[in-house]
Parts: sequence; structure tokens; C-alpha cells
Amino acid sequence: MPGTPPPYAAPAASGIKSWAEDDRPREKLMTKGRAALSDAELIAILLGSGTTKLSAVDVGMLMLKGVDNDLNALARESVKQLCRHPGIGPAKAITVVAALELGRRRKEADAAPRTTITCSRDIYQLIRPHLMDLPHEEFWVILLNRANVVMRKTAISRGGVAGTVADPKMIFKEALEQLASSIILVHNHPSGNRNPSAADIQLTKKLKEAGSFLDLPILDHLIYSDQGYYSFADEGML
Repeated sequence: MPGTPPPYAAPAASGIKSWAEDDRPREKLMTKGRAALSDAELIAILLGSGTTKLSAVDVGMLMLKGVDNDLNALARESVKQLCRHPGIGPAKAITVVAALELGRRRKEADAAPRTTITCSRDIYQLIRPHLMDLPHEEFWVILLNRANVVMRKTAISRGGVAGTVADPKMIFKEALEQLASSIILVHNHPSGNRNPSAADIQLTKKLKEAGSFLDLPILDHLIYSDQGYYSFADEGML
């Protein structure tokens, strides 16, 4: 009859925006944490959108179904292979490939030996490649876990020949964000003079007091030079 819809007409797609807020992948990650999301939901966040008939989660589920829900197999898919799925063009395929490659590189990094700090010489050897032959001062922090294993080493500031500014807020912000258990401070003296200045001593004292308050102890402050180093901890200055 005229005006009668086809007997097999597909129902209108229900997009993610129509879902309860707690069920949307992005909102779910924010409120419940990344571990609460399924693989398909994580892929949906990478995709950003689906098709007129499929949500981004549906597309993610189809991608996983195509590799028997094996993430390792999905990581071996090329951009061209990923584009066979509905709603996946080169841009979305490249995003998925890039994310899975980051995961692969992280796995490699986890397998690499990690540095444990046991003495000031370990600090010197760790930081030397970053500060060797520099004509200007730099201030670095080394973040450690409870086992004194290096979590991260980060340049906080770079200055001139005579000095650089170390902002305590930036130092502790970095440590708090990384959930570090302790901190080592390092800066270099391009002149080769390893003795701490009055400003170095005052800053170390200030940071030690702040670290005690935040339960982030300062284990050492190393003054680096190409010819050797000065350790506040070794000299009883901490």
C-alpha cells in the first residue's frame, strides 16, 4: 500500500550521545577509570564516531570480531586492512595503528632493564649523558619509586652560564603526577666548580622541608660537572 514502510526497514541508529552518560566511553573513563572500559569501548574513543547505523562501540566490536578478539592480531593489521570495516577510513585506521604501536613500544620499554639508585655515583652516571659538555645550567629531577628504581628523569628548567631558576611548584607537581615516592635533585655548574653556592644550599633546604610535608623526601642534590660531582647527601648537607 502507498505510504506503507518496507517490511524490513532498519531501525534508526541509536548514537552514543543518546546513551546514559555513565555508559558513554569517554564519560565512563572519566568517572570509573580506564580499567572499567571494554576493548571495544577503548577503540571507540580512538575512533570518535561510528556510522549512521553503527555506534563507535559497534564498529570497535566488529573490528575485534574480525581478529577473533585478539588485540595482538589487531596490532598486526595494516591501515588498508582496517579500512575494510564499516566507518573506518584512512584517518581512523591510522589513529588505531598509532595507538597500538604505542602499546607495543611501551611493552618493549617495560622489558628493558631499569636503573636502581644505590649511591651518588649511580646518579652521576645516570644524568651524565644529559648534562655533559653543556655551556649553560640546567636543573633536573629524578623520580624514584619505593624501591629506589628510576621512574622518570625530567629537565625542570634551563638557564644561562651563571644559573637557572628551579620552581618548587614544578618540581613537586611532576613528582605528584607521577606518584613518585622520593626525589633526587640535580643541576650542573658549567664552570666546573662543584661547590654549592649559598643559593644552592638555601634551595635544597627549602625543597627538603616541602618534601617532608608532602611525604616526598629529597634523597640527594647532586651538583654535576664534567670532572666530577658534589653530593649533598654524601657531605651530610641533607
